[in-house]
Amino acid sequence: MEIERKYLIEELPEDLENYPFHIIEQGYLNTEPVVRIRRQDDDYILTYKSKGLMVREEYNLPLTKEAYEHLSSKVDGYMISKTRYLIPLDAGHTIELDIFHGHLDGLKMAEVEFAAKEEADSFVPPLWFGRDVTFSGEYHNSQLSQNDSRPQTPGK
Repeated sequence: MEIERKYLIEELPEDLENYPFHIIEQGYLNTEPVVRIRRQDDDYILTYKSKGLMVREEYNLPLTKEAYEHLSSKVDGYMISKTRYLIPLDAGHTIELDIFHGHLDGLKMAEVEFAAKEEADSFVPPLWFGRDVTFSGEYHNSQLSQNDSRPQTPGK
């Protein structure tokens, strides 16, 4: 089960270079249900996600590099490229800060995962987080992969 809140980010933390990060490339073989392939550094993963916004089922299976490369040619839409920074929040939570590249260049989002829905419902984000887009399906990576540009932020 995946339970997460998602936020747009306008200003990055000043000490970003001090945090560990991953280089991620991912594409979608299907968007309903979500079937994703991902290269994270030197790991390759096939993921299935059920419908839902804040709470949904998620299953991850390892892939070989060869299988990932084969499936990459079958991706529907655009490959997503991003750098994911892992920023400790408190004893039980980590902020996953994604800075997108390529056709989504300039988009920045933070996600925080939770063990229970009640915990996610009561979450108070850090002051540097922007608009909560948890319940906006247009900010799911599977939807972002289908568009040739990032969603417009209201007021911009």
